[in-house]
Amino acid sequence: MDKVRAHLFIEGRVQGVFYRAFTRDIAHTLGLNGWVRNLHDGRVEAIFEGEKDTIEKAIKECYSGPPGARVTNIEVKWEEYTGDMKGFTIRY
Repeated sequence: MDKVRAHLFIEGRVQGVFYRAFTRDIAHTLGLNGWVRNLHDGRVEAIFEGEKDTIEKAIKECYSGPPGARVTNIEVKWEEYTGDMKGFTIRY
């Protein structure tokens, strides 16, 4: 299976509800690399790198979110895998 990168923009009530930690935990569980951060417009931005089917599982989990979150939309841009990320971090 080919490795890919997914660039996500997550909309809804996703700030102030531990959404970044939730996303980091999903990535760690699935063995994905990348990062997640809050945006000034209220969205959360994330990048996942890994196997496409594994990333698709992560995106499905991102739709549910942690308790208190309400995801209304996730915009996914599929990009070329770079392999320049190790682990998964929360950016501030």
